[in-house]
This record gives sequence, structure tokens and C-alpha cells, in this order.
Amino acid sequence: MFTVGQSAPQLLTELPGPASEWLAERLLAVDCPAFEARRGEREELSGASQSPIVYGDGLGSNVTDADGNVLVDLVAGFGSVAFGHGHPKLAQVLRLQAESLWVALGDVYASEAKVRLCERLAGLMPESGARVILGSSGADAVTAALKTALVTTQKPRIVAFDGAYHGLSHGPLAACGLFPGFRDPFASQMGNFIDFAPYPGIHGATADESIAAVRTLLADGSHGAVLVEPILGRGGCVVPPHGYLEELRALCTVHGALLIFDEVWTGCGRTGAMAISLSRSLLPDIICLGKALGGGFPISACVGRASAMDGWSRLGGRALHTATHFGLPLGCTVALTALDLLIEDDLFARAENIGTWFMLELREVLVGLGVKRVDGRGFMIGVEVEGGAPRALAVSRRVLSKGWIVLTGGIDGATITLTPALNISQDLLESFVAVLAAALREEKW
Repeated sequence: MFTVGQSAPQLLTELPGPASEWLAERLLAVDCPAFEARRGEREELSGASQSPIVYGDGLGSNVTDADGNVLVDLVAGFGSVAFGHGHPKLAQVLRLQAESLWVALGDVYASEAKVRLCERLAGLMPESGARVILGSSGADAVTAALKTALVTTQKPRIVAFDGAYHGLSHGPLAACGLFPGFRDPFASQMGNFIDFAPYPGIHGATADESIAAVRTLLADGSHGAVLVEPILGRGGCVVPPHGYLEELRALCTVHGALLIFDEVWTGCGRTGAMAISLSRSLLPDIICLGKALGGGFPISACVGRASAMDGWSRLGGRALHTATHFGLPLGCTVALTALDLLIEDDLFARAENIGTWFMLELREVLVGLGVKRVDGRGFMIGVEVEGGAPRALAVSRRVLSKGWIVLTGGIDGATITLTPALNISQDLLESFVAVLAAALREEKW
């Protein structure tokens, strides 16, 4: 297992340092102004600076910024750098493939790497005949799933959930129940084809209330699919009650709707399994994978049962879902190696075992420090704090000042989300618990 890059923080300057500030100023002049506006809003909300650091390089669970400060990365590229920065096997296969072939001809003339990856991904389904549509991002995979639901069922509407996040390109954006501000400014460019149901634990909804809402929506016969995250990711690492996902499966079967599991974040080892849906024998009709699938390289996949994907053939090739870089040999080769590493390094078991220990340790140590909830599975953990988004932002910034990189999430921004590399050392996690506890004490609620 890749065990380098597991150093405690080593700070040479305050954060951000002068080099990061200089680079950030340069970026400010040319980057989309939305990002600077967001930083300004967060500074006003939290009363703490949100000036960014700028990454220099990374190794394992460490990131070195432009000033030479060594930090510990508990975000891992929004969960995508599941094997740590600069994993030697991923770097090697990427280098070798780059010396051979960068780009094939997509859906016209594929590379051998695409053939092997699609075979591997189709084999994840516990029945024969599964088909695969590759993409470059999680949003690509969800877009492919939404299109698949329409061409197969001929039913235009989709059930999605409050608190959900599926990406921000137009199709998935319509299904974004996390924050209306993501969706509303672009409503005039999107079709009205989504109906939202409550997700258990969001806005106080129960599992029974959620199931009742989904049942009512499906009963009208116009919904071709239910799109669900088995654990809300950006929505705050919210785990639904046991049996909830099984009830969704039963409802979709009764009403002839496809069950789409967005496992872009939860899949590929993050929660201790290749996919939550497969580990529990739920057998969804479509699984969307991404993030960790490429170990940080942009690649995603929509994997569907034969019955779910048949609609594409019935159209006779008149409709396609493809793009120049879908099935890129570079990405396919890295993904094949990433799938091997999950097994070779026993990372499914490690995420389950060490992740459970980490979550229990957080629950124990953070008692009495203004924490509402510590929840998640594997190495996908959310710490929801009293005091809402202002305190969560202030705590995350105080943690950064000590050399630890975390992000905030949740429907109200009050959750500190932790998605480290699957091979992060247990010693680093134990050290972080103490750092987070100290930050929570200092930032009162």
C-alpha cells in the first residue's frame, strides 16, 4: 500500500502565505467572478478570512502549497484522489499510456483500454448484459442516466430529492435539491421535468414521509426514474435509515420506473464497497460512478442493466450520448489500475474499518463541543456543528491555519465534510481529531 506522504503539517508561513496571496491575486483578475463573490459572502458570514491557499504539489495525504507549507489533505480532491496524490502506480500507467496513445476516436474507433474498462465495469452488475456509457465527470454520468431513463421508459419525469447534488451541468442541475441558488438562476434554460421528494433527515423528514411522497409521485405514471444518492454527499453526509433504499427499489419495480443510484461520491471504495447498491444486493437499474474511479483523473461511467439500456438500441442509432474525450485511453488506463488498487490494497475493508473507528473517535471526543451530528460511512464523514454555516466556516478556517484542509457542506453549510484518501494513516486521523476539538472550543456557538 502507498504509505508515503503521511507527514504532520509543517508550516513555514501563516496561511495563506505571500506566494499564495500573489497567485490568488493574479487569478482574481482572470477567473470567473462568481468564485470571488462566494469568498466575499463567506467572509461576511463567518467573520473569518477566506483567502485561498494555492497548491504547489501533492504526495499521498500531503499537499505542499506555493509557499512550501506542508498540509494534510482531508478533502482529497472532493473525494476523487482516493489513492493519495501522486500514487506511483497511477503515475506510471498514465505515463506509459501517454507515450502510446492519448486520444482514440470515441464511439467510432475505440482504444483497447476502453474495451477493457467497459468489460470490467459491466462485470460489476450481478447479471449478464450490462452496458456502459463513459464520461469525463460525475455530471456526465448522471446526464447519461437521465437520458437513458427517457429513451427506455418513454416517461419524461424524474423523481429527485431535497438535499441532493448531482452536478451543475443542465440536466443534473435540474435535479439539484441541495441549494436553490444553484438551480434558480438558470431555470429558464432548463425543462421542468423534476419532482422533488423529501430525503430522510433533511428538513426533518422521516423515511416514511419520504417513501409516501415517492409513492404518490410514481402513481401518476409519468415518472421514468428515481434518482437518488444512497448517502447524501455534498448535502452533509446524511445516511438514510436501514431499509429505506430497499423500499425505493420495490416502488420502482411496482411502477415501472428505473432506479438510478448516483454513487459518484459513495462508490469506488469511499464507503467501504465498490457501490453501496451492490454491496446490499439492491440491484439498481443504473449506477453512476466517478471521482475515485480515476484516482483524480477525470473519468466517469453510467453502468446500466440490459433492460435499462435497451432503449438506446430501439432508437436505431439516431440518439447518442458522446463527446470527444469520453473513453479517453489515458482515463481508461488509469481507471483500470484504480480498480486493481482497491482490491490489491484491501481498501474496501480499510475504509470500512478505519473509517468506522474515525467516526466513533470523532463522536466521543467532540461531545460537549457544539456538535449536532457525526454521520457517514467509511471515509465519507460529516460533522454538523451548532452555530450553522458561520461557525462551520470559522472552524474550518481555524483548522486550515493549523495545516489541515477540510471543506464545509450540508443544506445549510453547517457540516464539516471529511473525505480523505483511503490509505491515509490512522495516526494523522487521530491527530486531526484533537485539532478539530480545539478549533470547536475556540469558535463558540
